[in-house]
Amino acid sequence: MCSVILSGVGGGGGWLTLHHLPGLAWQFPARSFSVSIAGRTPVSSSAGVSSVFGSGGSSKKEKLVLQDIAELIQAGACQRVVVMVGAGISTPSGIPDFRSPGTGFYSSFQHADVPYPEAIFELSFFLHNPKPFCTWAKEMYPGNYRPNIIHYFLRLLHDKGLLLRLYTQNIDGLERGSGIPGSKLVEAHGSFASATCTVCRGTSPVEDFWAAVMGDRVPCCAVCTGLVKPDVVFFGEALPQRFLLHVVDFPTADLLLILGTSLQVEPFASLSEAVRSSVPRVFMNKEAAGPLSWRPRSRDVLQLGDLVDSVGRLVELLGWSEELTDLIQRETGKSLHRCHSRPFVQSGPQAEM
Repeated sequence: MCSVILSGVGGGGGWLTLHHLPGLAWQFPARSFSVSIAGRTPVSSSAGVSSVFGSGGSSKKEKLVLQDIAELIQAGACQRVVVMVGAGISTPSGIPDFRSPGTGFYSSFQHADVPYPEAIFELSFFLHNPKPFCTWAKEMYPGNYRPNIIHYFLRLLHDKGLLLRLYTQNIDGLERGSGIPGSKLVEAHGSFASATCTVCRGTSPVEDFWAAVMGDRVPCCAVCTGLVKPDVVFFGEALPQRFLLHVVDFPTADLLLILGTSLQVEPFASLSEAVRSSVPRVFMNKEAAGPLSWRPRSRDVLQLGDLVDSVGRLVELLGWSEELTDLIQRETGKSLHRCHSRPFVQSGPQAEM
């Protein structure tokens, strides 16, 4: 049995707290519910929320779909949203991902001066031969690419006060570029926003790093002439201290969105398992991957296929299309087209890779 308690009623508003298990509760706007006394009438709710939590005496667990997630957000049931993102959210901006055969960054390194593609992100190889990494970094120069609909959707989540934290594997800085503040970001694999000397460990002006890279020079420390490396996490390096926020964020999340990641790199991938089993997880990606494909939960929603289409569909279900369009237009100062299947897409320059 679950109990329903009406609290804070006033002016036709108020909230309902729906207790399912000891110590756990969901809150919804009071207008969505009718309440009976002494069991004379079953508790009723809006159709969307009822379909998610069940109704009447049925114990059958219905599988969630994207419509259910939209209704939970609209009903106020998801106000601590944690988001995990990977390279797939940046491909609509023209940035290749890493692992796609033939088009990913790793494919482009197969004939470069590297023993294997991943070597450019190994510290030992970088210290021996930084040029392949610097050549790749030149392609990632800030301003070469711009945020797209997916970044601005996440910005809108923040603007609405729903984003608890955004965990990103990306080092392109497009999350910051969309206007999401640093306090809401955990850049798990670091970023190009700062740089450090590999010898004296002093902070090096990031402008000096970019000046060297764009001039096809190896970046060197102005103090000791040591090799300067951007604060991007290479294989084998420790993750930033902010990554430890996951210890607090994931257990308190009420919705997990996982967008554009193959969930192959640890320890980032394991975060998908860190939310409570009662919390819906929405996985949007080109194809199934990671724990959600081989160990799914009953409240998982898998939205496979084109990521822009999937995010656009959720935006439509939420009724946020106009707000998102306005946000993008304000941020870019440009008129954007609407397409029935691919709304609000803004692409950066196409990478020639």
